[in-house]
Amino acid sequence: MKIEKLNENKIRIILNTTDLQEKNIDLNTFMTNSIESQKIFLEMLDEVEEKIGFVTDNYKIMIEALAVSDGGFVLTITRIIPETEKAKPNFYKKKLRIKRRLPDLNFTSSVYCFATFDLFCDFCKNLKKLNPNLILYIENFSEKISLYLYNNKYYLVLYNIKMIPEMQLSKFFCSSIVEFANFVSCSNVFEKKLTEYGTNIIKNKALSTCLKYF
Repeated sequence: MKIEKLNENKIRIILNTTDLQEKNIDLNTFMTNSIESQKIFLEMLDEVEEKIGFVTDNYKIMIEALAVSDGGFVLTITRIIPETEKAKPNFYKKKLRIKRRLPDLNFTSSVYCFATFDLFCDFCKNLKKLNPNLILYIENFSEKISLYLYNNKYYLVLYNIKMIPEMQLSKFFCSSIVEFANFVSCSNVFEKKLTEYGTNIIKNKALSTCLKYF
């Protein structure tokens, strides 16, 4: 695990495939706000604090996750400083560590951007080719999967996807989607933007619907 300090309140964590295997992390871990995913993030934050002194206790944090083509992840973590604390003198900034609390993580959805509709269709066809059961598994273990059109690009939104029980299927999904789309966000903020300003092309079961009609 490689840690880079970007500024006083922002760091970058780079995880390669070996790191992911050691920590038992896959793409779906970053799509959920489960107890398991929060536990992994807390362990990583503890390691970051020990190595570079980046403290996140009692702060809200924003986490941006990017899946890269080699199978790894890049996490950008921003510590949000309250306005009232910014105005205090430096010697007031240190807080007593009374209790470890879970960071404010917003992983209620995961969004991927496809440059064209044809790329989205190619992705769905590739999933079926890799494993005929994969799309069924993904759709059964997620609340909803929708496709939006926004600013001439197509966005696939996976809502509250749970851990897919077969690790091999997860690997098929991860390795396939990075060839066709860019990971945009794990936050529900961008999903709400799509809902408000985008056009809902496929309301639910976007993957199987694409294969059926396109």
